[in-house]
Amino acid sequence: MIKMFSGVWPLLLGILLIMLGNGMHFTLIGLRGGIEGFSAAELAIVTSGYFLGFLSGARITPEMIRRVGHVRVFAALGSFMSAGLIAFPLLTEPWAWTILRVLIGFCMSGIYVAAESWLNNAATNETRGKVLSAYMIAQTLGIIGAQGLLTLGDAATSVLFIGASILVSISFAPILLSATPVPAAEVARAMPLRKLFTESPLGTVGIFLLGSIYATQSGMGAVFGSQIGMTAAQISLFVAMLFAGALVLQYPIGWLSDRMDRRKLIFGASLTGMVFCAVGWATAGGFWFLMISAFFAGGMTTPLYALFLAYTNDSLSLEDMPAASGGLVFTFGLGAITGPLVTGWAMQGLGAFAFWLVLGATFAAIALYALYRMTQRAGIPTHETESYLGVLPTSSPVAVEAAATWSAELAEAERDAAASPDP
Repeated sequence: MIKMFSGVWPLLLGILLIMLGNGMHFTLIGLRGGIEGFSAAELAIVTSGYFLGFLSGARITPEMIRRVGHVRVFAALGSFMSAGLIAFPLLTEPWAWTILRVLIGFCMSGIYVAAESWLNNAATNETRGKVLSAYMIAQTLGIIGAQGLLTLGDAATSVLFIGASILVSISFAPILLSATPVPAAEVARAMPLRKLFTESPLGTVGIFLLGSIYATQSGMGAVFGSQIGMTAAQISLFVAMLFAGALVLQYPIGWLSDRMDRRKLIFGASLTGMVFCAVGWATAGGFWFLMISAFFAGGMTTPLYALFLAYTNDSLSLEDMPAASGGLVFTFGLGAITGPLVTGWAMQGLGAFAFWLVLGATFAAIALYALYRMTQRAGIPTHETESYLGVLPTSSPVAVEAAATWSAELAEAERDAAASPDP
């Protein structure tokens, strides 16, 4: 174990620091936007800008890396991201923030592609699963830790934005000073959406709707808290609970995923998310009810992402998995762009608690579609499914492809071992 992490700890440390800075900026947008008097609809556009940039970066960055290499792309994107974070308090206009969010989303996507390429190259077939799991934990802990850092300053000043910029800037030191350049990122061309839908209707529709949920939770959660009068510390705790639930519930849901029909688990997880969204709406601002709702609604989101990846791969050949992974990441990105816009407009017209109504309705749509698909196609026996591996929605196609290939190879090895007679 020690030997395995000795080669990747600088990458994991760098990712942890990046997520501290990026996690601070996500919540700061809602906090400072409320102080500046931005409407929910305006902040929804700002939020969607990040995911538009992220989706663009996932497509463009691999070509940039092939042309000039990982180190140059990584350093350049890091510099632009750090500058963008400092610019937020200097340009407090919704249109300026939207442009900055597109820029930061693009940079973060490229940073993920480069870092995950290094991480994947540093891992072996035997260690890849543990390395990817450690990467997921580092990302989640960074986002949760960022919420604690927000309590150290005032969102009405520039201090917290400067702090986020500093964290992002210093995060590149352990990575750039230790990572060995690897061949240019090879990301498979994404599978066309029509073919992806034909191969896995539930995976395609479900991950689109889940993109809407994830972007709404991570981008509009602070906006909701600001509009109902939460303090900055309470908003930070609320956002932290959204991600803490994902960290805690990922393993038990993953354990169940390898032992039952994944469509039933998708239905159950979506239904759970819907119920706790209803609790958040019905309690009308009861603080601890909101924290519990955030924990379980957020806790269903990340495991569902990995479930949809695993479920889609169950019906594909090993050769098609990289292209399907790219298609799913793209579909998720489209949903992430759409979700905050719908939620923002609903909050603008119906009030802040429309945040929970939209989330609950989207969870319900996933549950109903999963129930419908169970009537249209026979389930795959659990012994023929691929292994589940937790992958965060923030991962680039590089990590998603690596995880899909690794889980398929692991499942095949386990089936071969079970089929072979004992010596």
